[in-house]
Amino acid sequence: MDVETASTSSSNNNQSETSSDKIAPETDLTSPGSFKVYKRRWFLLTVVCLVSCSNAMLWLTFAPVADKTAERFHTSMDVVNWLSLVYMVISVPVGLLAIWILDTVGLKCAVILCAWLNMVGSIVRIFSILSFLSLGSLNVVYLLVGQCLCAVAQPLIIFSPTKVAALWFPEHQRATANMIGSMSNPLGLLIANLLSPALVQEEKDIPLMLGVYAGPAVFACVLATVGIRDKVPPTPPSASASHSNSPTFFGGLKLLLRNRSYIILALCFGGGIAIFTCFSALLEQILCVNGYSNFFAGLSGALFTVSGLIGAFFLGLYVDRTKKFTEATKISLCLTALASIGFAVVSQLRNQTYAVAVLSSLFGFFGFAIYPVAMELAVECSYPVGEGTSSGLIFVTSLAVKREASFSTCTATQGEVLDWSVPTLVMAGLCSMAACFFLVAFHTNYRRIFAETSHGCSVNETEDDVAVTAQK
Repeated sequence: MDVETASTSSSNNNQSETSSDKIAPETDLTSPGSFKVYKRRWFLLTVVCLVSCSNAMLWLTFAPVADKTAERFHTSMDVVNWLSLVYMVISVPVGLLAIWILDTVGLKCAVILCAWLNMVGSIVRIFSILSFLSLGSLNVVYLLVGQCLCAVAQPLIIFSPTKVAALWFPEHQRATANMIGSMSNPLGLLIANLLSPALVQEEKDIPLMLGVYAGPAVFACVLATVGIRDKVPPTPPSASASHSNSPTFFGGLKLLLRNRSYIILALCFGGGIAIFTCFSALLEQILCVNGYSNFFAGLSGALFTVSGLIGAFFLGLYVDRTKKFTEATKISLCLTALASIGFAVVSQLRNQTYAVAVLSSLFGFFGFAIYPVAMELAVECSYPVGEGTSSGLIFVTSLAVKREASFSTCTATQGEVLDWSVPTLVMAGLCSMAACFFLVAFHTNYRRIFAETSHGCSVNETEDDVAVTAQK
């Protein structure tokens, strides 16, 4: 059977009925006789992960091989850099529309629309290498149009993990589901940085690369179109999954702008997203100016991302068990600030490869770990505002145009390269200020958890728990 878990006893029903009389109508939750979760939730999460990972791969397809791309299409490096920058430009206006689609039209529509945009964009890019569709020296226009379509899809899929976790997963799996869905995007960035240079040794290899990158996009689109059948599960996995008490889109925005805790979280975490974006883009230049090779810079970037995925995984599991969202976020943010200070100092020294590698790993480990937990915390402090609105607005506030670095900074003229000592120290200072401010100023109640427990809602049981209960 697709139904995997079910819960609540008759006593819970009585408690729910009694407590519901004490709750104001505008905050009333649906209190069904049982809550169920379905095995298909893992399929939905897998599709979201595939689309998100594919979208990130398409984003940075050309960045690691910018020089060969420029040679193939007879264009400048600035034009090639815009193939990545266009994501940052388009995600600003599209972000608000994506929030509205997620919380008003529904998750199913958002994921399928994103999958189709992603697939069509990847196919349009292939037009640039087809002779019968050739535009001559303007073939790069196909690449730009394809990247624009993929860029429109990005906010839809980046905002989705929190929504998936809230609608389809029980209380004790929400943070883990959010972590899995959210971390698939940086995983895609890592794959692109490793795969593109491996595929493209010369400019004639560009067609192979475009075909390889289109494959996952097409596969994810087929899975989404065929496999996603419902906007919401037939029976909600928890009391908060009921949308009967959610405000309208604009009503939710008004509530968020009046929510002091949410604003503090949005500023601190949104700023952190911007800092991590800049750090990822400029890591090569920061290290190369002090004599570190391109290979080591790439290795440090890989350690930064992989360590972050590991940190997010373990912290997501911990928070799912303990529900200590605020404590986990504050501690991780402080440790991230310490790691940033260490990196800012050590990266300016020569021949400190081990120290730089360790600090890059720690910076990613603690920094990325905050991501899924902060997304869940945003929902907890802003409930009953829709999950798409509360998580999506944080990304909209983190707008910072990503500067694309030159991909050949480690040259014989390193002495003429910009000195990054001041910017890295500024980065560390901003991280420290955000950590201190958040540590002192942020306080909130877990509104979603309180709404669920106040109605006497029991935690969903696993299949093994149901079997044991039946034997008794």
